[in-house]
Order: sequence, then structure tokens, then C-alpha cells
Amino acid sequence: MGSILHFCQIVGEMFRVIGKPWTVPWTAETILQVTLLWIISFWFVGSWMIPLGAHIIGFSKESLTYRGQALFSLLTDVTEGLAGILILHRCLSRFRPLPSDWFRFSLRGNWLFDVFLGCLMFPLVNRLSQLNLDLLPVLPLTPVTLSSVEQSIVARDPVAMALYALVLVVCAPLWEEIVFRGFLLPSLTKYMPVWCSILVSSIGFSLAHFNVQRMLPLIFLGVVMGVTYARSRNLLPSILLHSLWNGFVFLDLMK
Repeated sequence: MGSILHFCQIVGEMFRVIGKPWTVPWTAETILQVTLLWIISFWFVGSWMIPLGAHIIGFSKESLTYRGQALFSLLTDVTEGLAGILILHRCLSRFRPLPSDWFRFSLRGNWLFDVFLGCLMFPLVNRLSQLNLDLLPVLPLTPVTLSSVEQSIVARDPVAMALYALVLVVCAPLWEEIVFRGFLLPSLTKYMPVWCSILVSSIGFSLAHFNVQRMLPLIFLGVVMGVTYARSRNLLPSILLHSLWNGFVFLDLMK
């Protein structure tokens, strides 16, 4: 009985290290509203608005040079990100002013050590990537095609590679961390423990990438970034960690 109690105390202390729940002024209805609107806007902007605008002007992404495709991707990513921020601003405007630990960016605090620990998890993310491929391999009949990013790397176009690096290392981490760690994770703590909110938001983060071959590593990566954010209450560390991972993947593609 004493050993069980001691174990429970250890587990409880681990959860306290992760952080306490946020003060959430909205209900599940707002959480669902923001999430659904973000998914719809992401799909609408990337699959309809930008391609339709390009068609009206008189070109398609496939007809562009490597640099043109990279600029097209940057424009699409920035538009998707701004649409998501606008949705957050509109849906949460009636709850202002928000508590001080919401959407906080700060250079203060001892969060660099957490970022360093997160970077040490990168090899495990790679191992999970291989495990995921072993469990859910790409079908043999599926045609193997190079993405526009990989094509520009093969062509060694420095401008295109720089534009893609900007998308992967700056834009994507900023938008994704604001939505998944900045909004979804703390919102869920109103209805579940912090550790569970980290896991659920990480699953959502993984599903948003629409790639079953990368689900396990993305969930784990989301958990690492979620713990970092929950401990610091600061979006800057999780954005930095996200950027470092994307940069690591980009450099690996360049080999």
C-alpha cells in the first residue's frame, strides 16, 4: 500500500512539473467553432482560393519555374496562416482581455534548457518515422513522385530553396504553434488534465498534416512541443523547437 501511494505521489509530481491548467474563459462550443473554421479556411485557401486566383490571372503552379512554385507555396502558406489568426481574433474577441498567460511571446524565463532537451528527442522522432513506415508502408503501386521542395533541392536552385526554407522554418511553425499549442492545448485543459490535453492536441496536430505515414512521429513531436509550452507558458520555445525540427528535416533532404 505504501509503495502504491509513493508511486502515485511521483506521478502527481511529474504532472505538476508539466504545468497547471489554464484559465479558459470560453466553452467547448468556441473550441469546436475555432477548430472547424480553421480546418475549413485551411482547405479553402490552399485548395480553392489561391489556385482559383492563379487560374484567373492565367497560370497554374505546375507551369511555374522552381522559384515560381516556391513563391506560390510561400504565398499560400502566409495566406493560410493569416486566415487562421483572423479566425482566432474574431472568435475570441468577445473574451478580451485574455488572461496574461494566453498567446504569450517572451524572451524571459529558463526555457532554453527545455528546448535543448526537446532537440535531444529528434533521433527518437526519426526512429518513430521508420516504425510508422514499417507499420503502414507506402503501397507498392503508389507512384513515387518528388515534391516541389525536393525537386528544387535536386535542381540546386538557391532562391527556391531559400523560399521553401522560409515556409518550413519560419511560417509553418508560427501558424501551427499558435493554433495547436497556443489555442487548442490550453483550451482543452478546461475539460481534461494537462497531460491529456497535450496528447489530444498532438493527435490533432498530426491529423492536420494528412499523412498516415507520419502520424507517430508527429504525435510524439507534438507531445514534446506541448510539454515545452505547458512548462513555459510561452509560445516562443515551442515555435523555436518546431523551427529547429523543420530545419533538421530540410537539411536532411538536401543530403
